[in-house]
Amino acid sequence: MRGELRYWLELARLMVDRRFLSVKPALEPLPVLLIPGFMAGDASLTFLAGWLRRRGHAVRGSGMLFNVGCAGRELARLERLLDEMDERVIVIGQSRGGTLARALAAGRRDQVAGLVTLGSPVLDPLAVSSSVMLTVRSVARLGDLGLPGVFSSECADGDCCADFNALLRAPLEPGMPAVAVHSPSDGIVDWRACLDPYAECVEVDGSHCGMAVNPAVYRELESVLQRTEEAVCRQ
Repeated sequence: MRGELRYWLELARLMVDRRFLSVKPALEPLPVLLIPGFMAGDASLTFLAGWLRRRGHAVRGSGMLFNVGCAGRELARLERLLDEMDERVIVIGQSRGGTLARALAAGRRDQVAGLVTLGSPVLDPLAVSSSVMLTVRSVARLGDLGLPGVFSSECADGDCCADFNALLRAPLEPGMPAVAVHSPSDGIVDWRACLDPYAECVEVDGSHCGMAVNPAVYRELESVLQRTEEAVCRQ
């Protein structure tokens, strides 16, 4: 967990990174939906959202203040949000947000043009460190006690999340640009759970919490965004 303090170093490097400061506008920018990580909200992706807007994208947040809701219900809500956007969309999710993004891409192939997951344990959403697991159990306990808007213990394998869990294992649209970013030194998630067999798996050196401010991630984002835009233009 001490390695997660690298977030501040990663952010400092991003603030002087030429790719971040001097953005090359996209020729055909697609809308982007951003989904934050566990216990985080849309504000946690502020730097990424700003960079995307400077690139020309219309950016939509998930509407989350804290990502602690039942995954099945959150997936249904995000599907309605996609319907409101009424265009093909690139979906980017960090950590737990990436698992929701992955399920969204598998279930709405006609609406999701590209997918990026940042440190997202799509193979096992509970492949997290022991300290984080304690937090997960504490949050689930609140849900068990009836706190609204919070997942409960039943969400792990209950009917509410059956579709979500199935979509995490489902194939993605053939040819859809999809990138799964992971870090072997991730202090929160077991990086091996991030290796989506249907995506291009890209390794970076960095922390889990710093995925959205890691300069190396922005190099990968620039590539996948461009490939997605080109793929949509060819269709």
